[in-house]
Amino acid sequence: AAPPARKLPVWDWLKLTGFAEARAGVRTQHDPYERPFSIGETRLHLEHERHLAKLNYKVAGDLLYDPVVDRHAVNLQTGEGFFDLREAWAQFSPAEFLDVKAGRQILTWGTGDLLFINDLFPKDWQSFFSGRDVEYLKAPSDALKTSFFSKIANLDVVYVPQFDPDRFIRGRRISYWSSSLGRRAGRDAVIDADVPDECFDDSEWAARLSRTIGGYELAAYGYWGYWKSPGGMDPATGRATFPRLGVYGASARGPVFRGIGNVEAGYYDSRQDRAGDDPYVNNSEFRFMVGYEQDLPEIARDLTVGGQYYLEWMADYDDYLRALPAGTPSRDERRHVLTGRIRKMLLNQTLAISLFGYFSPSDADAYLRPHAEYKISDHWRAELGGNVFFGRYPHTFFGQFERDSNVYLALRYSF
Repeated sequence: AAPPARKLPVWDWLKLTGFAEARAGVRTQHDPYERPFSIGETRLHLEHERHLAKLNYKVAGDLLYDPVVDRHAVNLQTGEGFFDLREAWAQFSPAEFLDVKAGRQILTWGTGDLLFINDLFPKDWQSFFSGRDVEYLKAPSDALKTSFFSKIANLDVVYVPQFDPDRFIRGRRISYWSSSLGRRAGRDAVIDADVPDECFDDSEWAARLSRTIGGYELAAYGYWGYWKSPGGMDPATGRATFPRLGVYGASARGPVFRGIGNVEAGYYDSRQDRAGDDPYVNNSEFRFMVGYEQDLPEIARDLTVGGQYYLEWMADYDDYLRALPAGTPSRDERRHVLTGRIRKMLLNQTLAISLFGYFSPSDADAYLRPHAEYKISDHWRAELGGNVFFGRYPHTFFGQFERDSNVYLALRYSF
């Protein structure tokens, strides 16, 4: 007699993969504007992906609950609520030289390690700073991506019909420096930004032309849209705004000595303040980055180190100073940032320990991301990490988050 049919788990029957996760974090300092816990999240991530003869598609979403943020109505733009749709796209190739991918998707390009110049796709800074997995730094875009392939070069063109901003710091989970209040603020002054949201009128375009020559990946970039996080303020209403922005840049990445080096630059054309004399709109600026990463087996097995130098150079700085309202802290003309990464695998590569750090000598502030991940089995993994901020001044980028330093634990079951 034939053996009885084996009943498959529902995720196998539906061709579902994903994970269930519990994550908790607590602040290491008292923040009068936020709750003592940085995160207290239960998450179920499900995804379904198929590769057919002429069509590929994927749907992925998260069901989550976190009492730290007591807002559970779904907002797919900000990622708030009990459901977050991460991906919902279809991909097909109408010709050998052309791929088309349409729908909600995670987009990324550029060469930086947790630094971004020409990657103008949305980031989730609330996730990054509060203790979620680093994969959630990249927020989804509702976009049409077309990729053209040739022997000369490849061209990617992305069209976003309705502006997708960063999931920026609003004050509900992480406090921030409020220039209008002249102090740190949080849940007492949640940012209500004026986001451009007219479909087809408030759209974005991004393009990348790339080619590999002798093992080196070369690319040129363009972006036409808006500052991804608030880059201005309406003086009449006090609301944060997203002025128009164009970005033009280039990058190179390839072997250098015994490691991998990269260099990237971009010019940020602040199209609503090209003269630099509007105190309520970000000035244009030049951004530059150079980095290097190398494995060091001669020191220790499975040891990797890397570092980067990053520069933001504001244009029309004298005009910026003249227009700055009295009593408002000024930015430096040149903001320098150094980053370092060290990663070590232990216990037959079941334990990964890493430390990533940012240090700005111009702002006199820093940010450290210690992290340890242990693979308990093929299905289970545990994490311990932290987000630690230092700053001499409360108005600098990392300094404003000093009261948001936190440590977190996570346990994940993947299937």
